[in-house]
Amino acid sequence: MEARLKLFGNPMAEKFLKHAAAAGKVLTDSTLPAATQELVGLRASQINGCGFCTDMHTKEAVAAGESAVRLNLVAVWREATVFTEAERAALELTEQGTRIADAAGGVTDEAWANAAEHYDEEQLTALVSAIALINAFNRMNVIIQQPAGDYQVGQFG
Repeated sequence: MEARLKLFGNPMAEKFLKHAAAAGKVLTDSTLPAATQELVGLRASQINGCGFCTDMHTKEAVAAGESAVRLNLVAVWREATVFTEAERAALELTEQGTRIADAAGGVTDEAWANAAEHYDEEQLTALVSAIALINAFNRMNVIIQQPAGDYQVGQFG
């Protein structure tokens, strides 16, 4: 499989991705736990069918020490016992924030209140930003059919 559009070596794409990566760095430097950030990236990517980002976030999570059991259960987190209440709240917010078109009201007050019980304002800002950013990356990769499987840990710095 070959991507419809080459992102690497394309000046316009590289300029855009440089700024998007800078936004990602802000999130990396936030107080939102790194494990939560990877789980959010993985779950949104699964929902959106983004193979490239699913590959990337799985590999980055493993490199950061995440267990195979937890990664394998992200897609069925509601039935899994391996996630903290805070992670479950983040995953619910991720699903509702990713599936905005599927729900008439977008993110429910209940999901927001649950997340707010576990995260302070800075962390909530980072969480919402992480959900928005991964959805943007997912959409770009799905539109151009970016192949998955070749991602190397740390590839983007």
